[in-house]
Parts: sequence; C-alpha cells; structure tokens
Amino acid sequence: MKKTSFHFLRVGLAITFMWIGVLIFKNPEAWGGYLQPWAAGLLPIPIDQAMIGTAILDITIGAFLLFDFLPWLAAFIGAVHLIIVLTVSGITDITVRDIGLLVAALALMIDSLPQRVLKWFMKKQNLETG
Repeated sequence: MKKTSFHFLRVGLAITFMWIGVLIFKNPEAWGGYLQPWAAGLLPIPIDQAMIGTAILDITIGAFLLFDFLPWLAAFIGAVHLIIVLTVSGITDITVRDIGLLVAALALMIDSLPQRVLKWFMKKQNLETG
C-alpha cells in the first residue's frame, strides 16, 4: 500500500508508540497500576523495571515505524505487545483505544509484508489445500 495512507498510518502509529514510551519513562509506577494483580504477580522483576522495559519496547517499535525500517516486523511486534497489554490490563476505559491501535498495527503489518513472505505463505496454503 505504499500510498499516502500507508505513510499516515505508519507515522501516526510511530508517534503513538514513542509518545507512550516517553510517558511510561516519566512515571513507570503509575503505568504499572494498569496491570491486573494476577499479571503483576507473574512478573519476575519489580513493576517499575518491567514498565521501563515496556517503555524501551514502545520507543523501539515507534522508531522502526517512523524510519520505515522493517515496518511489517515492527507492526507485528507492536500488535503482539498490544494483545499482551489488553490481556494483562483487563477491560477499562482505555481498552477501546488499545483495540484501535491493535487493528491499525495489524493493517500496517499485513500491508507491508515483504513479497517473499507473502509468496511463502501462499505456497504453504497451496500445499495444505492441494
């Protein structure tokens, strides 16, 4: 889709991921408060350290998207990250935002998959159905 809409989506997601990463860096304890107690109990490290790692991940995803470096991979990792966020934060007032970001990341990933990956997937599909 390397159209204008692709770049708007890519840059918009990049800014969102980077901005959230910066916000988490500023106040990791507050962001840790979004974790459900069961999820926080599974962490092998303190919540603030886990949130700093999350901030680094968010900023990295955003940078990859912003510089159009492996956007399909950055979008895939972003989508997996958002699925985890939705799982460990539960249904809240901001769940709808995360669902929107997840769908945007999936759309970007699908639209920017390299041709070799698409060909491999199509070949695999043909082998399984034929």
